[in-house]
Amino acid sequence: MTTLSQTAQSEALFARAKAVTPGGVNSPVRAFKSVGGVPRFIASAQGAYLTDADGHRYIDYLGSWGPMILGHNHPAVREAIAEALATGTSFGAPSAREVELAELVCQITGAERVRFVNSGTEATMSALRLARGFTGRKYIVKFRGNYHGHADGLLVEAGSGLLTNAEGELGAAAPSSAGVPEEYAALTLVSEYNDPAALDKLLAERGHEIAAVIFEPVVGNAGVLIPTAEFLAALHRVKAHGTLLIADEVMTGFRLSPSGAAGRLGLQPDLSCWGKIIGGGLPVGAYGGRAEVMDYVSPQGPVYQAGTLSGNPLAMAAGLATLRELQADPSIYDRLDAYGTALAEGLRGAAAEAGVPITVNQIGSMLTAFFVPEGDIRTYTQAARSDTAAFAAWFQAMLAQGVYWAPSQFESIFISGAHTDTELGATLEAAHHAFKGGSI
Repeated sequence: MTTLSQTAQSEALFARAKAVTPGGVNSPVRAFKSVGGVPRFIASAQGAYLTDADGHRYIDYLGSWGPMILGHNHPAVREAIAEALATGTSFGAPSAREVELAELVCQITGAERVRFVNSGTEATMSALRLARGFTGRKYIVKFRGNYHGHADGLLVEAGSGLLTNAEGELGAAAPSSAGVPEEYAALTLVSEYNDPAALDKLLAERGHEIAAVIFEPVVGNAGVLIPTAEFLAALHRVKAHGTLLIADEVMTGFRLSPSGAAGRLGLQPDLSCWGKIIGGGLPVGAYGGRAEVMDYVSPQGPVYQAGTLSGNPLAMAAGLATLRELQADPSIYDRLDAYGTALAEGLRGAAAEAGVPITVNQIGSMLTAFFVPEGDIRTYTQAARSDTAAFAAWFQAMLAQGVYWAPSQFESIFISGAHTDTELGATLEAAHHAFKGGSI
């Protein structure tokens, strides 16, 4: 097959970036550190494709890490942004679009109140402050390998680029980053995702101290991990301790179903956090849920949270356009599911033919191919045993053939409504050659 080997422009841009930006990137996984090679600097995006600075075109499975569920540069979203742009870029005051998007989010998700912020990190840190203010308790529980943004108290046993093979005692918090005081990390208790007995035990012992349990309903930041029915039941039992249940749907919200993972899995969280899709490609986050809890947020209540650019008119316009397009085409979720299933089956078949051991976890339009012998991968510990060198070789082989996969073993890829049978066939052909290449 034809390979895309010329990277002179990306190399030059990366060299310039490293002189003025830490590591040459503005978010760590973009640096290709775990897969090697030069990160591709993107010049444009359209539909299911990215084009880099050297003019190479790639089938894109990043989707800007999730928000591009309609595909890149969708006409309805682009036109909504342009219309909003004509009225101004930022007001620092309320506008009608904030109300309209909040109404739409509440209508779709069942939340009673919503507060907009500017990122998923802001959403999760704000939701946890609210949970502490509402309950009067200071401890929180998160799960090993779940990533909820880079706020200090959440960089504890975090996933994605911070994923390691450490096997620390559950319940004992260890910071995943320099600069996070151990005293702060100690307020975050850690349990194992998909281990209902461990969660029950932790809550039985310390439930009276715990303000909230925060979790990714479907994990995307340790690779895709799908919850068991038993674990979902255990999550709901935390409420018996007066502990709030917070679903981090920044990645899964409006992606796995119109009402996100909560709707697909039958979850009933007290609070949810959203991002990605509700910004339509622009920076937006939100948290919301029960009115009784949300009414503790300032200026109505005593829990302070603010943001000059929250409710930005361009971001609100992009989010409104995206959600309205999803509402107008509800069959998109069936198409995304069908594509995801076909991609998973095709990857399994191509790997088996080449004698390469992989396990593919897929739900809807989220998928991870773990380079580990086929079997259940339900936990962080199981995911961490993946052969990252084999994944890196496969990633580079896919990239050379024009398929832009997530540049980390421990991330989900994302499928959009712009992906068709044409992209599916080309992706599986590239995967076949990558598995057969001999470097894995």
